[in-house]
Amino acid sequence: MKLIIAVIGGDARYLELIRQLQAIENIELILVGYDKLEQSFTGLNQTEFEDLNCEELDIVILPITGTDEEGKVETVFSVEEIRITEDWFHRLKEDAVVFTGIANDHLTELTTKTKTSLIPLLDRDDVAIYNSIPTAEGTIMMAIENTDYTIHSSRVIVTGFGRVGNTVANKFSALGAKVSVATRKSTDLARITEMGLTPIELNKLPEYTSECDLLINTIPAMVITKEAIQNLPSNAVIIDLASKPGGTDFEYAKQRGIEAILARSLPSIVAPKTAGKILADVIIQILTKEKELLGWT
Repeated sequence: MKLIIAVIGGDARYLELIRQLQAIENIELILVGYDKLEQSFTGLNQTEFEDLNCEELDIVILPITGTDEEGKVETVFSVEEIRITEDWFHRLKEDAVVFTGIANDHLTELTTKTKTSLIPLLDRDDVAIYNSIPTAEGTIMMAIENTDYTIHSSRVIVTGFGRVGNTVANKFSALGAKVSVATRKSTDLARITEMGLTPIELNKLPEYTSECDLLINTIPAMVITKEAIQNLPSNAVIIDLASKPGGTDFEYAKQRGIEAILARSLPSIVAPKTAGKILADVIIQILTKEKELLGWT
């Protein structure tokens, strides 16, 4: 029995994801939103969204960004506008599974109403930790490109000590930066100290930014406030890794002449092949564990 998978939209990461899935036996892949791609995938069915027979699909893979608040799907390799509606989800099989990178309120509401199984991959610890590696490398790349001093001996503050913040702090420290990490949790402050880094209570961040060359945010909330920015040296750079709209007062940073960058989708820019393989490996792992349609062991 074949497992029918539709990959709808996606960025450069999805090219490797498709290659990985294509190598699995008893899978039928259907690509939607790849009509402008210069390279072709031999043997795969490419179709327009309106011609997709969703009643036959076992798996749907949406882009990392999922949908916007109107159900529109990001299509980097197509000019076709794809909008997924509540009715479309109703037409899926009862046991169909939908994968996405992140799920906003709109997508969550639609799949809840239609009782569709939704798996946001970036909510998983394994995906987020794997992804934190190209994210950290991309942050290093951006720091080098946007400063005129070495990372070694530079004063770096990372806000947040989650899966991304931990890796970013570790990588910058390994390059010889003087790294401080701001967080709310007392257990995280203890771990930061154990790692040989400088702990900062997040609510006291403005007291420390005057001694900062690179301020890197990983928290998806407004934490890089006017108070924190106004104390930064004029040559400091802010790199915000949080999901859009980030956690920085970009308007005030602009007023102060501080360069502030919202760095989105770094894995797809820095290492799309690695990031795509990460996604494919986890999807295959989930299907192997939870779907016995192929008898994978």
